[in-house]
Amino acid sequence: MSLPDWIVLGATLLTIVVYGVWKSGKNQNIDQFLMGGRSMRWYTVGLSVMATQASAITFLSAPGQAYSDGMRFVQFYFGLPLAMIVLCVTFVPIFHRLKVYTAYEFLEQRFDLKTRALTSFLFLVQRGLSTGITIYAPSIILSTILDINTVYTTLFIGGLVIFYTVYGGTKAVSYTQLLQMSIIFSGMFLAGLLVVCLLPHGVGFTHAIKLAGKLGRMNVIDWKFDRQNQYNIWSGVIGGFFLQLSYFGTDQSQVGRYLTGSSVGQSRLGLIMNGLIKIPMQFLILLIGVLVFAFYQFNRPPMFFNQYEVKQVQQSNYAAQYNKLDTQYTAAFEQRKSKAEDMVKAFDSKDANQIKQAQDALKVADKQAGDIRKEAIAVMKKNNEKANGDDTNYVFLSFVTRYLPRGLIGLLIAIVFLASMGSTASALNSLASTSVVDIYKRIINPGASDKNYLLASRLATVFWGIVCVLMALYASKVGNLLEYVNKLGSYIYGTILGVFVVAFYFKKIRGTSVFIAAILTEIAVYIIGNYKIVAYLWLNAIGCILLILIAGVINLAPSKSPPVGETS
Repeated sequence: MSLPDWIVLGATLLTIVVYGVWKSGKNQNIDQFLMGGRSMRWYTVGLSVMATQASAITFLSAPGQAYSDGMRFVQFYFGLPLAMIVLCVTFVPIFHRLKVYTAYEFLEQRFDLKTRALTSFLFLVQRGLSTGITIYAPSIILSTILDINTVYTTLFIGGLVIFYTVYGGTKAVSYTQLLQMSIIFSGMFLAGLLVVCLLPHGVGFTHAIKLAGKLGRMNVIDWKFDRQNQYNIWSGVIGGFFLQLSYFGTDQSQVGRYLTGSSVGQSRLGLIMNGLIKIPMQFLILLIGVLVFAFYQFNRPPMFFNQYEVKQVQQSNYAAQYNKLDTQYTAAFEQRKSKAEDMVKAFDSKDANQIKQAQDALKVADKQAGDIRKEAIAVMKKNNEKANGDDTNYVFLSFVTRYLPRGLIGLLIAIVFLASMGSTASALNSLASTSVVDIYKRIINPGASDKNYLLASRLATVFWGIVCVLMALYASKVGNLLEYVNKLGSYIYGTILGVFVVAFYFKKIRGTSVFIAAILTEIAVYIIGNYKIVAYLWLNAIGCILLILIAGVINLAPSKSPPVGETS
């Protein structure tokens, strides 16, 4: 990067940290540290909720996902608006009325301590692993720019977020996220605009979208039902609904965001705002990836975007073989470029037959280039069987650093950092609150002073920060980060959601029945997911429904203890 880019990047990150610490004020007790005094307005709640979900993974991996697989990932979010409605009607008023710090406090009141502890434990495992992945995402950027190992950049990013989260608590998180999302929206819109401006003369936005569509990248909606298809309208609406309901309703990283609202109405408005904006926002981010795909039909892309892996093979005994393939790829690209130009001319002619012929020729040229790329990846694997053959996380980063003007590169890279900092800070805050409120305060040291719990919250934040950084150091081989983090959540979210659904709607089912059902359900979901019997989004629905059924059956067995009374 140039000096102006470094100045923009450094100034943006410094501003965010200083602003968050300044706005957070001094935390006197655990309520201020974990809940921000429950004083946030709806727009702060809404943007905080969005920023928690929209991590660096979203802005780093989503364009790459669309580049390689098209727009169909947007269907993942189709269940979100319905989930927001259910949350506003059921979860939010109950959590506010009980004035809980975490969602899992409610479970002890409804069931028992062991059910609360098990659900908290499942959350801590899932969120701890996922947060490590969100820390790793921006470390890819720094390592690429500085040409150093991701270990050092991961430690830097993790340390930066831990600092202001430990110091400022949830207020620092919420206020920095408010500023972060404002910068993110502006920067991503500008990036999309510049991609269009960088297209060759005579190739406009409409041409780019049509061309991408002819190569299968504008596959926004797939109506065909297929239980093993990860993204279609059915898995998105049904599986996505269960995943989003569990994520926003039972994951403390999100529950902790809207519990900071000053009233039930403010929290509801924040969630509705998220439900209305999230799908259009995700659509536009994916569209940027599609536009980058169209851009690279006329400008030679790297044969493989992860330059670290490229350097490894170029310094090996396979260098000559790889370089020969790179030369072949250049020739294949020139052929594809020529066919892409013919495609644009066919669009302008509006002749259906000419368009069809140009499309067929372009597909053949695109396949030829793709086959050469596959051969190159195979060579990488020969050199190092552990080499990561998935470079989708590097597509947008490569485009930004190679083609955008000075200053803007620094801003867009800052955006990815901001997104990572926002989501990671929320996650650390939620991990600390769950550890302290549900484990330390309830089981290990009940009845201690507010000062003791405040100190414990800060120490828990540091502890989970270190755990997540360690996880991040092992996250380099997981493939597309956006897909992986959602797959990881799908193994656990369904079970947790099932526990809460029973708590809210099945008043006669006892805690022991739910506890046993949760363990059995997790085992079943792991087996189903491990053998890939269904696409991962369906695991959320299966987990929730299976837990309800198992708990109901177990509850039919006679018990000497009376059912737990209602709490709401």
